[in-house]
Amino acid sequence: MTRAFVFPGQGSQAVGMGQRLAQASATAREVFEEVDEALGQRLSRLMFEGPQEELTLTANAQPALMAVSVALVRTLEKDGGKRLSEIAGFVAGHSLGEYSALAAAGALGLSDTARLLRLRGEAMQAAVPVGEGAMAALLGLDIPDVEEIVAAAADAGVCAIANDNTPGQVVVSGAAAAVLRATELAKGKGARRAIMLDVSAPFHCPLLQPAAEAMRDALASVSLDEPVVPLIANVTAAPVTDPEDIRRLLVEQVTATVRWRECVLTMKGLNVDTLVEMGGGKVLTGMVRRIDREMTGVAVEGPDDIEALLGKL
Repeated sequence: MTRAFVFPGQGSQAVGMGQRLAQASATAREVFEEVDEALGQRLSRLMFEGPQEELTLTANAQPALMAVSVALVRTLEKDGGKRLSEIAGFVAGHSLGEYSALAAAGALGLSDTARLLRLRGEAMQAAVPVGEGAMAALLGLDIPDVEEIVAAAADAGVCAIANDNTPGQVVVSGAAAAVLRATELAKGKGARRAIMLDVSAPFHCPLLQPAAEAMRDALASVSLDEPVVPLIANVTAAPVTDPEDIRRLLVEQVTATVRWRECVLTMKGLNVDTLVEMGGGKVLTGMVRRIDREMTGVAVEGPDDIEALLGKL
C-alpha cells in the first residue's frame, strides 16, 4: 500500500496559518517570502496577523493556502530529507488545492502558482455580480438524487453540482434563485439539511466561464512540467501527468464539478491507504473515513506534525 499527499481548498484559511512553521523553518520562510515578492504584497503578514475578513477574500485565501501547503512540503523535503516522490505515490487537491499539489510536485513554479491563484481568485469574483450567484450544501443525499434536483431547479436559472465531497455531502452552485429552488427540492427529496453557504461567488458552475477564459490565457503563458508523481484530477477523478492535459483540466476545473469522493476512491483503487493532508485545517482528513472507512487521513499543519510524520516514514 502507499500514501498520497492531498491539499485543501478554500475555507481552510485561518489567521495564524503558517506562522509556527515560519518560526521553526528557514525553508518555510523562503517560501512565504517568494510568494510575497511574486504578489507584491505582504501576504504572509496577513496570514499570520489577519484580519480574518481580508484573509478570507478569495484573491488572498487562494495563494495563502497554497503558500502554507508548499511550505510544509518543502520543509519536509529539505529539512526532513524526504523527497515527495519517495514518500507519496500521488498528489491531489480540492479545487485551488490542485494548484498547491502541482507546485508541490514540481509541475508549476512557486511564483507562477501564486500569481495564477491571485488571478483565479479575482477572475472568479468578477465573473458574477455579488448577489446574483449562490451555493448550497445538500446533506443526506447522494449524486443521483442531486442530479435530478439540479435538472429541475434549472427552470429558475443555471444550477450545477459544484462539489461531490462525500456520500451524503454534495454542494450545488449557480444562479441564486435556482440554488434556492434546489434547497427546497432537496428537502422534498428527504435531505437531512440544505444549507445556503456564505460564499462570494458561485464556484464550479457554468456561470464562471469568464473566469475559465481568463485562466486559459494565463495558463498558456506559464511553464508547466510533468509532476514528479501523478495528479488525480478534480475534473476526471483519474491520474494525469501530461503537462498539456493538466493545463486543459485546470481550465475546465473552474466550471466543472470537483469530483472529490471519486478522486479518493480512485486513489483507493490504486492501492493508496493513507491520505496526508498538507495545509491549513483538517477538512480533507475529516472526509476520508466518510468516503472509505478503510482509509486513513493524516493532517499536517505545523512543525510538530512534520516531526510526527517523519517518525512514521
